Amino acid sequence: MNDQAVYVRVPASTANLGSGFDSIGMAFQLYTTIKMRVAEQTVIQHRGPHLEGIPTDKSNLIYKAVEKVFHVAGKPVPELEIEVESEIPLTRGLGSSAAALVGGLVAGNQLAGNPLDQDELYQIASVWEGHPDNVGASLYGGIIIGAMDGDHVSHIRVSPPPLLKAVVAIPDFQLSTRLARSVLPTQYAREDVVYSVSHAALLAAALSTGDTSVLAKAMQDRIHQPYRMTLVPGMEKLLKNAVEYGALGVALSGAGPTVIALVEGEEESLKQYMADVFAQEEIRCEVKTLLPDLDGVLLKSMVDTQEGA
Repeated sequence: MNDQAVYVRVPASTANLGSGFDSIGMAFQLYTTIKMRVAEQTVIQHRGPHLEGIPTDKSNLIYKAVEKVFHVAGKPVPELEIEVESEIPLTRGLGSSAAALVGGLVAGNQLAGNPLDQDELYQIASVWEGHPDNVGASLYGGIIIGAMDGDHVSHIRVSPPPLLKAVVAIPDFQLSTRLARSVLPTQYAREDVVYSVSHAALLAAALSTGDTSVLAKAMQDRIHQPYRMTLVPGMEKLLKNAVEYGALGVALSGAGPTVIALVEGEEESLKQYMADVFAQEEIRCEVKTLLPDLDGVLLKSMVDTQEGA
């Protein structure tokens, strides 16, 4: 077994972008970093404000991901010293759990001697999460368009249009994916399915070709966003009106409660409008601009990290 200490940096992600429900994800320059080495006893340390309440024993998601890799490789699971720091707020719709999962899988694979290739790690992560969008974006960077067929994912990676960036309004409350999924119906009318499939196809084509002129329409859906509006006060108004303040398109980020607007130009008036809408609902929020991450997960040795590489 390779006992070399490793360092991984994993980007945040948004999923769905409206109509691309459970199939389209995009990575951003907001990161979770993990330092990991084989030790005599497992110790997990968290740094920063975004990891409060996360388990520090072997039930920790990152440790469980390492366990998975070693089990697949047929090797005994080592005790580990893990240090985690994250810029990604928890349960806000920016892929915090996907980043942790991908980071654990990649770091564990390195420590195990790289028995699995990148696609195998992606398949494991997608089955674990139940959808391929967030984990794909965190692993590969850029935009991932993926489809699950049972336990297998087929995907295409797309580079974002050169000027594309995102304005995100991150409300000061958490919204679990489980709750956000619980409000979705178990059956849909045919016209709603056709509406959403056609808009998802248009969204994939727009992102692939760089034709952002259709994003306002392409990011609309009837599968999940209409049912989640009651969970995020102000969301309905933002989805309807943000394009008037410069947004190319707007959507609930993942399961929410973060709302994301894609832009290519000036964004200050949009940022102010998004903040004002949540303020009207008496909800504090952080509004920031995020740039796409094109690299995906970054893996280094601890020696490289200590030298500032």
